[in-house]
Amino acid sequence: MNNQEFSFIFVGMSRIPSIFLESHNIKNLKTGFGQFNYHLIKGMYDAQVSDIRCTLYAKNTNPLQEEFGDYFDYKKYYTLHRRTPFRIRKKYDVWHCLNQNIKIEPHHDIPYILTVHDVNFIDEVSTDLNHESNQRFQAKLDRSHAITYISKYSQESTHKYFKVPNVPEYIIYNGNTLETITLPENHSPEMKVDGPFLFSIGEFSERKNFHALVDMLALVPEYTLVLSGNNNTEYARTTLQECIEKHGLQDRVICTGKISEFDKQYYLKHCTAFVFPSLREGFGIPPIEAMRFGKPIFISNNTSLPEVGGSHAFYWDHYDSEYMADVFKKGMNTYSENADTLSKTYIKHAQSFSWRAAAKQYIDVYRRLTS
Repeated sequence: MNNQEFSFIFVGMSRIPSIFLESHNIKNLKTGFGQFNYHLIKGMYDAQVSDIRCTLYAKNTNPLQEEFGDYFDYKKYYTLHRRTPFRIRKKYDVWHCLNQNIKIEPHHDIPYILTVHDVNFIDEVSTDLNHESNQRFQAKLDRSHAITYISKYSQESTHKYFKVPNVPEYIIYNGNTLETITLPENHSPEMKVDGPFLFSIGEFSERKNFHALVDMLALVPEYTLVLSGNNNTEYARTTLQECIEKHGLQDRVICTGKISEFDKQYYLKHCTAFVFPSLREGFGIPPIEAMRFGKPIFISNNTSLPEVGGSHAFYWDHYDSEYMADVFKKGMNTYSENADTLSKTYIKHAQSFSWRAAAKQYIDVYRRLTS
């Protein structure tokens, strides 16, 4: 027997189950997957459990080792690991695939947990279930011993389009990435805004539906709109820019591009409201971050967003500009009549989403598979 094929950890006379976290997307901290990877790992570190041992998988493990020390084990990511002959051969007790798009798979047939964020690729790539991306996802489902979903919506849409095996399924909501506000008192972004403004953040894509905000902005002339995120996209150059020019709003729509954590917190703190007309979200962390600052949020009444906003959000059922402006104006009137109380309610709601609590739920899934 090749001792390198197995992972055994003993404390005293007890064997500690080994959990492999396929976490290499942590390298992209400005993306949703990167944020999920980092904050889940941080939540596991904060939980400080001693009956399991997790291995983190990343291209650059040094920052992780500096932050988390020897609480975790570490394995370096190599692109070659995607290819079948070079798959990781160490035989962990559980392999946790942290998102549905990952192409790294274990060499051995071992207990496998799949976390599903969304199946938006059905709409965005191909509805043909024989398409490569859909076949790859179905194969992940088929090998799973447990499936976790970040929302009821992601579970329901997975069942709608794919054959889900008869394995345990769990809905584990993401935590709030802004449980602690770290904004320095004197911080100022490069692009400051004079006067009241609305804020939104995300990759500039058809799915985020930012141009609907521009249409609405033409009907609420007292506001500026700040949009942050990757704006080096075809959608930004065509649909969004054409909409801005059509309404002559070049001076009232500020596209910042990608921003720092402190800039994001600055805009969340100083905006009048957070606006998020997304067409499809597996979860939707930005509205929770805005509520952590006590801000009113205006979001789409579809996919997972009602799970996030609950009774504390103002909702758009469709995207006609006059209708959106009317919902916005009425919502702001409701908010302004009781701003202090509502802000405190929003903050409390945001704080109910905890990464430490989410991490403990994932750890419980590991325990069930290894007991």
